[in-house]
Amino acid sequence: MAMTAGTTTSFPMSNHTRERVTVAKLTLENFYSNLIIQHEERETRQKKLEVAMEEEGLADEEKKLRRSQHARKETEFLRLKRTRLGLDDFESLKVIGRGAFGEVRLVQKKDTGHIYAMKILRKADMLEKEQVAHIRAERDILVEADGAWVVKMFYSFQDKRNLYLIMEFLPGGDMMTLLMKKDTLSEEETQFYISETVLAIDAIHQLGFIHRDIKPDNLLLDAKACSAHGHVKLSDFGLCTGLKKAHRTEFYRNLTHNPPSDFSFQNMNSKRKAETWKKNRRQLAYSTVGTPDYIAPEVFMQTGYNKLCDWWSLGVIMYEMLIGYPPFCSETPQETYRKVMNWKETLVFPPEVPISEKAKDLILRFCIDSENRIGSNGVEEIKSHPFFEGVDWGHIRERPAAIPIEIKSIDDTSNFDEFPESDILQPGETAIVNSKFLSMTCQNTPQMLLLLLLILIFSDTLIKVIHRLDPETFFQ
Repeated sequence: MAMTAGTTTSFPMSNHTRERVTVAKLTLENFYSNLIIQHEERETRQKKLEVAMEEEGLADEEKKLRRSQHARKETEFLRLKRTRLGLDDFESLKVIGRGAFGEVRLVQKKDTGHIYAMKILRKADMLEKEQVAHIRAERDILVEADGAWVVKMFYSFQDKRNLYLIMEFLPGGDMMTLLMKKDTLSEEETQFYISETVLAIDAIHQLGFIHRDIKPDNLLLDAKACSAHGHVKLSDFGLCTGLKKAHRTEFYRNLTHNPPSDFSFQNMNSKRKAETWKKNRRQLAYSTVGTPDYIAPEVFMQTGYNKLCDWWSLGVIMYEMLIGYPPFCSETPQETYRKVMNWKETLVFPPEVPISEKAKDLILRFCIDSENRIGSNGVEEIKSHPFFEGVDWGHIRERPAAIPIEIKSIDDTSNFDEFPESDILQPGETAIVNSKFLSMTCQNTPQMLLLLLLILIFSDTLIKVIHRLDPETFFQ
């Protein structure tokens, strides 16, 4: 806007300029939000240090030394956060996961030798399938969430072809692999894993996120060399949700809500169903279609959904742990969809598989319409269910895992499938980053932030000049 002698004149703003201003605003919001989070984290670490020193009864001189050491570590931590990383800083060791979004590799940071899981996402797929918002949601929750229940992200960067998330490597594998190794879990084992997953889901709900893709593949198990572990951590926050056709209502557009005609499964006993399910399960996990087995019916509907959809998914997982296969499994995703939408008729328990009334009641209270679903009155409603009797909710991660997982080394991949190599990491041309992915990189330079601030402040006329200049030329 320009003011002249009591009149107001509007300058037209091109779509390109409008997009750049929006991206600038988003980047600044992201930058200052991260500053606040980092400041709060530093204060929390400082308070923990003070509490620990008081509990140890240290003398003033020893406290002073500890504070000095802590300050040096904080300075080094900030230096590392400002370091701009790229693909050349990591050595790829092995492919440990693959799907519609790209793949996950075990990598080693060259200067420190630390082991990480590198999630590689093809930008072309993200743009084609309109997944940029899902990627941003994944990055945001990995940055904000408590590391006790969520796979930690250490770095993120990008090049012309891909986005890269450098994440905590959990050598214990995932719940899908564990369930495929066993016919069923005992009720004691099921209680342990469902309890931990309740706390993990609640942790992300408290941050304001909905996972929407809770399934055994996304329940990872931690492990440490020379010790037995196997506690749950959540992964994949929304990245696969929209990418897989199984999560899209239009994939089933031509299907009706009539009762399913599942001829392949209807005459099988529970043992044969479990065998058939496990035979096809891994193929479904890595396909571009995926499976709707764990998705709440309201997610498919146009009326909207809320965080309660995650509790439905947990009920399906609990059923699978105890019975050997999920309640709506079928030969095709279409048949599974029909069963999910007709859950009142299709959610049944096979008489030949023993299951307690407490367990059955909890599953039925998870897998019900969202208005009556357990958890609608808060997570305490779930914790107080009789199935969880005896669970020490405040110290569950301190107890031994229900099924201990042992590994031989920090880069042990024995709990992961074998995958052939791909060309996803072949170097491409250096290019300007697509503006839609600008806020995905953790590192920001002060010069770029100042430039973005100027873009926000000044008029459209100046923007038309600035946006044609690279930062170095502009500051000269």
